[in-house]
Amino acid sequence: MLSEKRIPLVRSEIIKVKTRALRKGVWCRVLTGAERACVDLAIMVVERVRSRLLQKVLSSILNKLEEAMESKVQRLMREIGDNLAQKLSQVAQDWGNKAAAQWVKDANFIQFLTITHMNLLP
Repeated sequence: MLSEKRIPLVRSEIIKVKTRALRKGVWCRVLTGAERACVDLAIMVVERVRSRLLQKVLSSILNKLEEAMESKVQRLMREIGDNLAQKLSQVAQDWGNKAAAQWVKDANFIQFLTITHMNLLP
């Protein structure tokens, strides 16, 4: 359900990610000097990334930033909430609730399960 985001590798999108990372304070904390230089150079030189190698490098850097900027609830939704929704959906389907098959795709339900789980932790 909550799969990895794919960022289009064009200058404007790279700038948006960099700006958000700077505002959230993760730009210097998460990236090495070489990674920051690579992103800055790509912003200065390239309008749209065509090179497979540069795509691979920038994708890994931008995904690293996205993970660092992800909230705790979003991370737990991905790690725990999806599994909880699948289990509950399966139990409800076994009891005859055919509509329960859609629960695994419902982001609000997954968020509810995640927050409930967070509140149960000591």
